[in-house]
Amino acid sequence: KDTGAGDTPQATAQDSIQLSLAQWSMHRMIWEQGVDPYSFAEKAHAWGFEGLEYVSSLYYKELEAQGFSAEAMAAFVEKSNAAAQAHGMKNLLIMIDGQGNLAAESADERKQAAENHHKWVDAAAAMGCHSIRVNLAGSEDPTVWVPAAADGLKQLATYAATKNIHVIVENHGGLSSNAAMLAQVMTEVGMDNCGTLPDFGNFCVKRENGSIYSGPCKIEYDKYKGMRELMPYAKAVSAKSYDCDQNGNETTINYEDMMSIVKKFNYHGYLGIEFEGNKLSEVEGIELTKKLIEKYS
Repeated sequence: KDTGAGDTPQATAQDSIQLSLAQWSMHRMIWEQGVDPYSFAEKAHAWGFEGLEYVSSLYYKELEAQGFSAEAMAAFVEKSNAAAQAHGMKNLLIMIDGQGNLAAESADERKQAAENHHKWVDAAAAMGCHSIRVNLAGSEDPTVWVPAAADGLKQLATYAATKNIHVIVENHGGLSSNAAMLAQVMTEVGMDNCGTLPDFGNFCVKRENGSIYSGPCKIEYDKYKGMRELMPYAKAVSAKSYDCDQNGNETTINYEDMMSIVKKFNYHGYLGIEFEGNKLSEVEGIELTKKLIEKYS
């Protein structure tokens, strides 16, 4: 499948899925234990991964302090590239948060959000990544959200295409977790370098507390149906996990079913492990999830 940009994630047509690590799996280590985010490549290599999926917000402490200046962004790229090269790791994508709402109802706000993401497109290109992951939360009214989301994505993907970068959307709260609607947005955008990052676990459309990302879920989309609807547009896949039982199985996600869906769509890109539970340590969670994927690959 030609995805129309740069180093495409489907380029390696082999039977065994390659494993990458989503840096969010280390967010407690970084934010609570003071682990250096630039140790990501070293740690991921030691844990047996081949690819790296960066999380922008884990570097914001220093980047925000410097106003996301060109010099600060260049330093982020240089340090990340040096670490990846030193440990023989491949940079795959950067997950972008807190840079504005691409699906905002206001056209001006969407334009500003798209422009805010340009520096991250540039960084991804300079790091040899294939994609940036963006969020698309917005209005709860589908008739407002779908066209707004499509417009914001088109603006950003148009710029990203000049840098050979994909713009990919994760099911990540609000209507973006309604897979059928996110698929509709993909159809409306209709650009080769715009796709999805299906996540095994992020299918909560509405939470009890009104938050997008945290709190008890009030309305959840069927995760298996959702994966089937998002996989045709997938340029990366996130193997989310929260907790494992005594047999090593994820307690809320049937990994055998999820992996069969991924294989059914002939996906040959990297599979990114993203552990975000609280009961296990992050290292334990990462290792158990890796074993699950290897079991069902």
